[in-house]
Amino acid sequence: MLPIGGANEIGANSYYLNIAGTGIILDCGMHPQKTGLAALPQFDLLNNLPVDYVLITHAHQDHLSALPYLVQRHPYIKIITTPQTRALAELTLHNSVSILRGQIENDEIKIYSHEEVDLLIQSIDYKEYEKTFEITGYSSQSTETVKVTFFDAGHILGSASIFIEHDGKSIYYTGDINNENQMLQPQCTMPKVKSDILIIETTYGSTDSQKLLSWEKESERMALSINKIFNNNGSVLIPVFALGKMQEILATLWHLIEKCKLVQTDIYIGGVGEKINRVYDYNRYVVRRTDKEFQLNSILTKSFYEIKRTNDFFKHPCIVLAASGMVIAGTPSYKFAKQWLSQKNSAIFTVGYMEETTPGYILANAKRKDKIKLTPFMEPMDVKCSIKNFKFSAHAKREGLLKIVQKINPQKIILVHGDPDSIDWVGAAILKKDKSKIVYAAECGKKISLI
Repeated sequence: MLPIGGANEIGANSYYLNIAGTGIILDCGMHPQKTGLAALPQFDLLNNLPVDYVLITHAHQDHLSALPYLVQRHPYIKIITTPQTRALAELTLHNSVSILRGQIENDEIKIYSHEEVDLLIQSIDYKEYEKTFEITGYSSQSTETVKVTFFDAGHILGSASIFIEHDGKSIYYTGDINNENQMLQPQCTMPKVKSDILIIETTYGSTDSQKLLSWEKESERMALSINKIFNNNGSVLIPVFALGKMQEILATLWHLIEKCKLVQTDIYIGGVGEKINRVYDYNRYVVRRTDKEFQLNSILTKSFYEIKRTNDFFKHPCIVLAASGMVIAGTPSYKFAKQWLSQKNSAIFTVGYMEETTPGYILANAKRKDKIKLTPFMEPMDVKCSIKNFKFSAHAKREGLLKIVQKINPQKIILVHGDPDSIDWVGAAILKKDKSKIVYAAECGKKISLI
């Protein structure tokens, strides 16, 4: 295995396998906190190697958005994912075109066009969960077949873990995986047989699981806090990822209202998240869902684009769900957060992971009476609003990761998609349970033997 991106961080996830001459890339993401070539996987590492297939686990930016650049370099590569990820990729890649135009200010990389995205989407093949298919390398004229099976990873709609079999050996790549239920998405499914090699994410490896309540308990804790803000005639801003977190938090809020645990209120959403809601609804009968009858579009929401002045959000108590989840500069959540900070009766609630270099991380760690700068070049702002952090995880807790290791029971384990502390904790915990395991901390550009 050759990591060409991601590995010991969260971003630009991409891993290369050469199985009997068939070149397979697992995921092809961009780093959301970097720009230019630094945001892409190191594609030059693939020079002079067979490149036949790219298997995409899901449609989040850090696993998908570098795909157009890979296709530019390898125009004959075959792309395979799940039907739902293909549908979501069409939305997220088109959305990325607009985002990249605002981020890239030089000619270091060429911004792909909407037309290129349309052609790319048409070329994507898709396979259903647990339907094994065969692939064969064509660039090296390999005659050996490799078997591949997608399993529901429980992360977002269409997310997959990948089980690869060849010559009596197997590899299981978790992608982003969750073995607990969310509001919409049920927990993952996994192969019923062991795998020789496990490539596993470690996102929450350094997070004490006692700080991660069940989805139901955390939602009730959030409802109490929202009601308290409403009692003071304030409004609540919740930064969310447009894909996954928006749908889960929107459904959570609505169920709380239906159960009379949350005061009925206006909920504002906007952007690509509204289109993604429709994809979730359209696919509810063909994927595993906690409630197949529930539709996101049955929820009465309003568009925040219809609000002409941000101050209008504070005339009456309301909730605003706005991307990006990490409050990246230039996004709606960033624009709104600057207004919310000055409102002493209102609140900003974070609901997920915040990368340390983002404005969202600064917000999540601020408290009333602090002075903060969301970006290095802005003037310091007084924090007058309430800020609270809630954990609605779409990733497995660290004990959940150990359960996956126990179930898959591999001989070799490769740790990816986590900061150094997370990777260290998971690696140490695995070896503490079983010193016979061989554990690797993946590094970009450093080959790992799978034999």
